[in-house]
Amino acid sequence: MEIRLRKYKSVLPKFFTHINKIWSVMTYDIAIDLGTSNTMVWVSGRGILVKEPSVVARHKKTKEILAIGSDARKMMGRTPANVEVIRPLRDGVIADFDAAEAMLKHYIKKVHETDSGFPKIPKPRICIGIPSGVTEVERRAVSDAVISAGAREVNLIEEPMAAALGAGLKVEKAGGNFIVDIGGGTAEIAVISLGGVVVGRSIRVAGDEMNEAIMNFVKLKYSLLLGEITSEDVKIILGSFVSAKEKYHVVRGRDLETGLPKSIKLSSSEVREALVPVVQEIIANIVSILEETPPELVSDIIQNGITMAGGGSLIPGIDKLISENTKMPVMVADDPITCVVKGCANLLGSPKLLSKIRITKGL
Repeated sequence: MEIRLRKYKSVLPKFFTHINKIWSVMTYDIAIDLGTSNTMVWVSGRGILVKEPSVVARHKKTKEILAIGSDARKMMGRTPANVEVIRPLRDGVIADFDAAEAMLKHYIKKVHETDSGFPKIPKPRICIGIPSGVTEVERRAVSDAVISAGAREVNLIEEPMAAALGAGLKVEKAGGNFIVDIGGGTAEIAVISLGGVVVGRSIRVAGDEMNEAIMNFVKLKYSLLLGEITSEDVKIILGSFVSAKEKYHVVRGRDLETGLPKSIKLSSSEVREALVPVVQEIIANIVSILEETPPELVSDIIQNGITMAGGGSLIPGIDKLISENTKMPVMVADDPITCVVKGCANLLGSPKLLSKIRITKGL
């Protein structure tokens, strides 16, 4: 009896592998970066098909979905009383389950079609990146939302691991790889070796806090109230930690003293002043992780350097600022915004590595 059980145990994994291969002909494997600010979807054989803001517009009473993605973002701050524009994720985790499920369903339906326009029959196999510091309840919320959205199988991957893979780091080798992924809701900081996180931290200080810092700075200095989209645009246009030629940008908002519209001209040095406290907090956590890292891995990091990913790494000069404070070489990954989704995509093509790295598998 024991011999038969052993035989079946050895055969079952191969059987399910073959079944997955058969299903892959009839369906697509999908990798998702479910970010606080943006959602990206990669489809096997077709690349990244969706790069949309993680925003949903819906009717307040009926909960009818009115718009998703870019169309919903255009509505922010411009809706009537019966319409709400929400971001389903806050600080890297699902804040509104129904909105997150609707958004995922929309994107999965959008990409899970053949070129002829007819949907493939089996549900897709999905790999999705989540922050490393989330709780079991938050993990379950993501898994349930993805399955409800139409997945037959969902694999959860820690974002620093996915970002490291997407950046081309050799995470399976016995060497230290330091990754810093600054997204919209969280900054993921981790030292990776032998396919696992040796020392890591997920902090809820990232792009959203930078936007808020700009809003608060303008509010205190000019008594001007800016919108969320305006402050994000200011960060993209003027955000810099390089003392180069001064740049200016005109912003419009509401004067807090008179209540009337008002325009001011912001400079890149002012935006730098607003962003420095947020970035210093991220740097303090990077230094703290380095202090906790085993000496053998520190020597590898000195040689290999710190790799940066995520939208926050695109701010000019942020890599040099981190390098000055850590005394380590710092490099920004190629196309840092897509590192997480590319890492998840790489895992879908490597079942052995996927089974080793994934946090949990949901069916």
